[in-house]
Amino acid sequence: MSTDKITFLTNWHATPYHAPLYLAQSKGFFTAEGIKVALLEPNDPSDVTEIIGSGSVNMGFKAMIHTLAAKARNFPVTSIGSLLDEPFTGVVYLKESGITTDFRSLQGKRIGYVGEFGKIQIDELTSHYGLTPEDYTAVRCGMNVSKAIKNGEIDAGIGLENVQMVELEEWLESQGRPKSDVQMLRIDELAELGCCCFCSILYISNDDFLAQHPDQVRAFLRAVKRATDFVLSEPEAAWAEYVDFKPVMGTPLNRKIFERSYAYLSSDLQNVKRDWTKVTKYGQRLGVLGADFVPNYTNAHLEWVLDETSEDPMGDQKRMVELQCDVACRGGFQRLPRPAAA
Repeated sequence: MSTDKITFLTNWHATPYHAPLYLAQSKGFFTAEGIKVALLEPNDPSDVTEIIGSGSVNMGFKAMIHTLAAKARNFPVTSIGSLLDEPFTGVVYLKESGITTDFRSLQGKRIGYVGEFGKIQIDELTSHYGLTPEDYTAVRCGMNVSKAIKNGEIDAGIGLENVQMVELEEWLESQGRPKSDVQMLRIDELAELGCCCFCSILYISNDDFLAQHPDQVRAFLRAVKRATDFVLSEPEAAWAEYVDFKPVMGTPLNRKIFERSYAYLSSDLQNVKRDWTKVTKYGQRLGVLGADFVPNYTNAHLEWVLDETSEDPMGDQKRMVELQCDVACRGGFQRLPRPAAA
């Protein structure tokens, strides 16, 4: 296919946390780097790695666990950077559902999931809590988990703290109900992973495109890094410009999702080795990766000084819970302190 224009496929329709990508386009950062980029949205998020792996599209967004699984299925894709670091992910439910902080309360419930790996994760967890996959009903909802909960089609569903929980909080508020009625059983805690990195959202590339056009990949990453710096330093201005470029973003709900996503945005875009090691082992535990699997990521195209990795990731998780609770209550933009550069 022609390489005059880089093609980039998002992991779903435009969302608030895609701001760095769309702002790199709207502010002319891609043009300044001498590249043209076509931004595309999928009809089905499950197709993204296959489409990129086939070479039909050059680059895109995808979660870490899906990126690893894509390689295991012989789709030639590699992560070249991170967009969102460790967004809290888990089984989202309302208090009225009868579900509690005890995983076993999922017995007999209808649990929604986005794609097949959500079901694999819940199935694997049942074995640790005295249940079997037959003890709950799996319902594939795609990206409509929140809608399915609202409509009573499922009792709970796998979602993100910065997206599905916000959608449900907004819905409850519109009914005069407390936002605190939305709860989450975090998968990283249930599975004792020590991180939420399996759902980190990545910039991924087709391997042939990466090998043949490394300069274009570096130019792309410089542009989105510049846009990320803008978002992190001037979030109010960044949001206003994003809404101007993508008017569909201009709703109170999307503003709240943007605020809740702000703390998760990767400041240096790096693929964190420790996270990849943990998620690779988790994928092996789930049975989707082989024992000799080598994770498919690189930081070779990031040309700036990368941050040191945190020496207290578990402590960071606890601090992030407190920070996000504060943002949920008061709004605004907050982040954990940035690790020092090497």
